[in-house]
Amino acid sequence: MRSFRVQYAAAAAAACFAVASPANAQLLSHKDLSSSIAFTIAQTTIETCKTNGYAVSVTVVGRNGEIILQVRGDNTGPHTIENSFRKAYTARTFRSPSGDLVNRLKAEPTLGLIHLNNVIANQGALPIKVGDEVIGAAGASGAPGGEKDEACVKAGLDKVADQLK
Repeated sequence: MRSFRVQYAAAAAAACFAVASPANAQLLSHKDLSSSIAFTIAQTTIETCKTNGYAVSVTVVGRNGEIILQVRGDNTGPHTIENSFRKAYTARTFRSPSGDLVNRLKAEPTLGLIHLNNVIANQGALPIKVGDEVIGAAGASGAPGGEKDEACVKAGLDKVADQLK
């Protein structure tokens, strides 16, 4: 009788697991930024801003907001490295340019998003996409105005656009 109960319990447990797991369960498949693409984005961003007379720091983050590459530009303030990261993290988190958060906060000042760690309402970062999928973001800090930081980041993303497919 005892072995029957053990067998019954084992069969019941197996049936629960069979019902609980989807019949078509699959591993997730996605693309990630390579370090060489991140390097090209950062280098082009810095060079573009330098050509325009601005010294910037750049951060490129991956799909989970983790830092892939971070460069403190020559003659930049100590805050620019952190600021470039926070801009990039914000663009990745919200899947939109970091400056969009500024507009959201103007429309809804009580929005609690600004209190999230590493989120900042400053222009200067853009999401990195493969099709509609956001796989990272790049942010710059140091130019006199977030729109100038963002323009330099755009040049970096344009440089690798053919590799983001």
